[in-house]
Amino acid sequence: MIRVLIVDDHPIVREGVTAVLDRERDIDVVGAADTVGEGLRLAAKFHPDVILLDLKLPDADAVDGVTSFAGKGRGVVVFTAHDTDDDVFRAIRGGARGYLLKGSAAAEIARAIRQVHAGESYLSPRIAAKLVKEVTEPRRRTGLLSARERGVLRLVAAGLSNRQIAEALSISERTVKFHVTAIFNKLGAENRAQAVALAAERGLLSTP
Repeated sequence: MIRVLIVDDHPIVREGVTAVLDRERDIDVVGAADTVGEGLRLAAKFHPDVILLDLKLPDADAVDGVTSFAGKGRGVVVFTAHDTDDDVFRAIRGGARGYLLKGSAAAEIARAIRQVHAGESYLSPRIAAKLVKEVTEPRRRTGLLSARERGVLRLVAAGLSNRQIAEALSISERTVKFHVTAIFNKLGAENRAQAVALAAERGLLSTP
């Protein structure tokens, strides 16, 4: 059974999502909160596996909310109406493993929860399309990384595996590995997490 905690300051969202998830045999909504503070209190009490988290809450910055739960080993699925590039990348860098837009179908919400609980990542199709567009559109910019390398790095930051990146970009997994190795060498990184952190510090993940 996957234990889920909903953190959202809109009662109708909490009640509606709870009702939807209650139909799933393998998902149990153990609590609902309207602030990050209350969510952390309930998380300590009920030990949820996955947090379904709104980005805009009254007592915390968007990323603070993500890092508060992710730092405690919870799988965080952002559930929000906001799909700007800055919101997406900041949430992912903060530790979110999933990003869902409000208005998503019940089946998609359940699927995202299951995938994050299984240690995978999940992006709403609209968000994934934005990331792929960011990767594949030609950019007039120069710098440490090539346009394709920056695009691959954004998908790495989103939590996608080499296989998933290859599928998203319609290239071979071997080519993805080549790009990832080049990124590591150029940034002086030893692993994926370090590469993402270094790139974020240098502003390489932001939208031009």
